[in-house]
Amino acid sequence: MDSAFRRMVAEARQQGDLYFAGLLPEDRILEAFGKARWLWRGWVYTPAVTIWVFLSQCLSGDHSCREAVAGLIAWRLAQGLKACSAETGAYCTARDEVPEEACVQLMRETGRKVDEESPPEWRWHGHRVLDVDGSTLTMPDTPANQAEYPQMSSQKRGCGFPIARFVVVFSLAVGTVLEAALGKYQGKQTGENSLFRTLHPALQEGDVVLADRYFSGWFDLALIRQREGHVVIRKHQLRATDFRTGERLGTDDHLVCWKKPARPKWMSKETYAELPDSLTLREVRVRVTQQGFRTRELIVVTTLLDPEKYSAEEIAKLYRRRWQAELNLRSLKVVLQMDHLRCLTPHRVRNEFYMHLTAYNLIRHVMAVAAAKAGREPWTVSFKATLQTVHRLLPLLASRISTDTWCTALLKAIADHTVGDRPDRVEPRVKKRRPKPYRKMTKPRQEYKNRAA
Repeated sequence: MDSAFRRMVAEARQQGDLYFAGLLPEDRILEAFGKARWLWRGWVYTPAVTIWVFLSQCLSGDHSCREAVAGLIAWRLAQGLKACSAETGAYCTARDEVPEEACVQLMRETGRKVDEESPPEWRWHGHRVLDVDGSTLTMPDTPANQAEYPQMSSQKRGCGFPIARFVVVFSLAVGTVLEAALGKYQGKQTGENSLFRTLHPALQEGDVVLADRYFSGWFDLALIRQREGHVVIRKHQLRATDFRTGERLGTDDHLVCWKKPARPKWMSKETYAELPDSLTLREVRVRVTQQGFRTRELIVVTTLLDPEKYSAEEIAKLYRRRWQAELNLRSLKVVLQMDHLRCLTPHRVRNEFYMHLTAYNLIRHVMAVAAAKAGREPWTVSFKATLQTVHRLLPLLASRISTDTWCTALLKAIADHTVGDRPDRVEPRVKKRRPKPYRKMTKPRQEYKNRAA
């Protein structure tokens, strides 16, 4: 991974590309654009430059178009080129013309490439483990966004923000996003499990889906098994468990048979008929003895039925690593500020969403390279520290520093910032800092202004 990364940076510098080309080469961008690149109109903002500037905007703390364009001006001056206009109109127009398919393709490619190149020892028993979880994000309150992603029905018109639900499939080995889906927050077939079903075509034979109990429905498990995948999922609390029944494999470990329920309305008759009449599943009871955990006992359901190859202890440890999805979502929503997007139309919102995931994957790529070189696992390296290091060192690629010197300094600095090892720490869910004593908005802002006048 180290040599390939250095070679990619060196090639980007030889071609004199914008320094973000060191993380995402131009040929991969043009490939994602496909035929759309031949229809592109732009002198300064070519497809590659537009994507590079877009990525810099997603990775910056300011997130403004002005800062992104200012960064492009600084690079052009460092290359001895004429400064482009500081007005953001041309950049916004170019960004609006980026096809959604290109953004999705870039997200998929950057995530899968890192996962495929990862060392075998980072995988769990040779399996690719997919850590699945979902969350929500908001966007500016414009008529177009409200029409596509309505605000919560409990809020008065003009008092809330358009909200969208998304599901992300992370690689447990390297933390990159392999697949993602974005949809409405409310309505039929808008839940996290419904969104995840749209991503099932990405499943490969032998994949292990690691998820919480929201994804533990019979049909969700059956559809994954239909694609030769496996699951390690927490059992839903409404399903009864009796370890005195079934085939006993060990203490708190047995095989059970789940019968096929009646066909749900969202499933076609053809798909329903293709599914088996029952599923043989393994249930493992996990007892939590550490202090600070609210849950004291849980049942994990899996299709990995061999107790010799996959012991109950290993199943329990794997499910505990599901928490990495929560940490990855925190990196996306808090560190990269993806909790509230800034675009005013649904098309731009979706592009902004997928470009945030692409930027996240690029940071994860550098983390994986640094971890492999230092003999560590990538999940022990700090995401925020990596982002800060990359943000500071990337502009140096426009200077005369040698590629080897730059890569060595970058990878060493990243590997030095490891995540603190604080097993089973206890932290109360309370806030010390008091919020400002403002009342919550209960009517449109214009009504407040009219009343004040």
